[in-house]
This record gives sequence, C-alpha cells and structure tokens, in this order.
Amino acid sequence: MSAETLGRHVLVTGGGRGIGAAVALRLAADGWRVTVLGRSPEPVRALAARDPGRLHAVTADVADAQQVARALADAQARFGPVQALVNNAGQAESAPFLKTGAELWQRMLAVNLTGVMICTQAVLPGMLEAGWGRIVNVASTAGLAGYAYVSAYCAAKHGVIGLTRALALELAARGVTVNAVCPGYTDTDIVREGIARVVAKTGRDPQDVRAEFVKTNPQGRLVAPEEVADAVAWLCGEGAGAVTGLSLPVCGGEVM
Repeated sequence: MSAETLGRHVLVTGGGRGIGAAVALRLAADGWRVTVLGRSPEPVRALAARDPGRLHAVTADVADAQQVARALADAQARFGPVQALVNNAGQAESAPFLKTGAELWQRMLAVNLTGVMICTQAVLPGMLEAGWGRIVNVASTAGLAGYAYVSAYCAAKHGVIGLTRALALELAARGVTVNAVCPGYTDTDIVREGIARVVAKTGRDPQDVRAEFVKTNPQGRLVAPEEVADAVAWLCGEGAGAVTGLSLPVCGGEVM
C-alpha cells in the first residue's frame, strides 16, 4: 500500500464490473478507501463484499442529481470526505446516424457526459475546501477520434474531453487536478455485448467479429481493464500532481 494514499477516499462510478471494478480493486490495494457506485445494486455489492473494510457500495443513476447526492451522503458517512473521483460510468449504443433518434442521443449524453458533470459538481466543493483533489474521467479513444455508427457516443466522449480540459484550467491553481484516460477496445462486458449485437444482426462468426475489434489496436489485442486501472491509479497519486488537463490514450498506439 502507498503511504501517500493510505486512508484517502475515492468514489468510482460504474464500479461494479469491467474497468470500474478493476479501478476499484487497484485503488483499494493501493490503500484507498473506495466507494463503488452503480445503477444496479447487485454488482457493486458483490464487489464490496470482497473487502468490506476498504470497499463500500452505493447505488445511483449518475444522470440523476438527487440520487447522486443521496449516494454521496452514504459514502461520506462511511468513509468521510471524497478526495478523488473516477467518473467511469458509461454506456455505448450503435446506430447509423440517420437512425439515431433523440431518445438514443439523449441517453448517450446523459450517462456518458451529464453524469460526469453531476458527479463532479457533487464532490468538488469538498475538494476545494481541502485544497486537494483528483478527478479522473474514463473517456475513450472515441473522445479523440471518430468511429462510424456510434455518433452519439463519440459526441458524448468528445464532450468529456472538452470538459476535462476546461475544468483542469479552472482548477489548476486550487489543488485539484482533472484528467482523462481514453481506453481503446477493452476486454469488458461492453465490448463483448457489442460483438454479440453485431453477430445477431449479421450472422457473422463471433471470432471474425472480435477480430474486427482487435485489429484497430496496433498491438493486435484488446486492452486489459487492469491496464486502464494502472493509468487511473497514477493520475490519482501524489506523483501526478503536475499533470492536469491530460487525455491519456490506453490503446496500444491506436491514437496518439
């Protein structure tokens, strides 16, 4: 465990599975007290049960400010003020642009972008009062490049990058850093579900579809959730105190 983070409290949204779960477990191993937030109670409770002394589960829809406020109150009652926030909650849906209706568009913006704003506004006053804080937004290579058939998701993730950069400048002299990590295709349920949807729509062989996802990475593989967690852990630490406004690709060289 790291002496610099021992006992500090971090809130990880979308923490029940995939990248969020990997981040929560990595930060707990580093000595953080970790609140994992999820919309569905079962995954976050199951994760928290693995280390009840260091992991705590709360439930909320990140796009609902009232739910987030209640979850934050619960988290702070257990572990005290939040010193770091990892905005990981997200959702990806695909559709051709002309078939992207207002409902899908708003859904992608709500969970991927508005949720980042709501959660950040909830914890930021405490960070400013303490004069120290870390905000890490889990964006995507879709926030740095374009991908066909996911225009709403790309727009939302580009918004996350813009918010990261603007807020980093606003808080630069106040002890709070704001950064983003941008994973490429990662070995998570979201990617597996995406592959399954393509297979269902096209009848193609699952291995062929998976190969289409993998080939975007020059290393010829999916990113591991733990590799994203390593980047998040660094940005949350004291050693990254001079790093703010960064959008860090974790994608095997797909984008730079």
